Amino acid sequence: MPLAGKPMLWHIVDRLRRAPGVATVGVATSDRPGDEPLREFCRAEGIPVFAGDERDVLDRFYRAAVTFGGDPVIRVTADCPFVDPEIIGQLVAQYHAGQYDHFAVATGSVAHGSNDARFPDGLDAECIRLAALEKAWKEATEPSDREHVTPYLYRVVGRFRNGMLPAAEHHGDLRWTVDHAADFAVVEKVYEALWRADRPFLMPEILAFFAAHPEVRALNDAFVGTEGYAQVWNPK
Repeated sequence: MPLAGKPMLWHIVDRLRRAPGVATVGVATSDRPGDEPLREFCRAEGIPVFAGDERDVLDRFYRAAVTFGGDPVIRVTADCPFVDPEIIGQLVAQYHAGQYDHFAVATGSVAHGSNDARFPDGLDAECIRLAALEKAWKEATEPSDREHVTPYLYRVVGRFRNGMLPAAEHHGDLRWTVDHAADFAVVEKVYEALWRADRPFLMPEILAFFAAHPEVRALNDAFVGTEGYAQVWNPK
């Protein structure tokens, strides 16, 4: 779907390329024939692309990380068009400062049940040590762990050195990810108002836009809290 004249994926890659501490941005898509347009798009745009198993996403992600030469590896999903370069920079800096195996932005399934102040759902990002990712790739057997890539790294307390980047204020009731048409309608309104070619708009600007336009924020309220994060923590 287009945003400001470019596919949503283009904007995600562009925003990540502007993040401090990010050397290479690649796309890990499936090897299904139906995803060939994604692979063609990446090749045309000069974006490194890896194609792997559709359902064993942990295998796909690990093999992509090895292919792209990432250590640590930053994971961002392609339904997050507001991914914030400034927050990514903070994530990478704190990962290195704390010598973690897995360090995540406090949102999404990683932060489920946490008392930390959370970022809006859709600013998800994880910084992962390649050796820890390899261990999860070798050891994880639950289908949910293989599908969602990283739960094996944070579900079992004490197994890995984990940490989270908390938000300054709690915004866990905001949904900035794209799974439904209503989600995209929110994103489209924000891009129409805030997108500029010379710099990325950041979380404070989006929050200010929503404060001025509560009717836009409300467009996807029906889907807040429907993500099923509890099932990621309790796969059986």
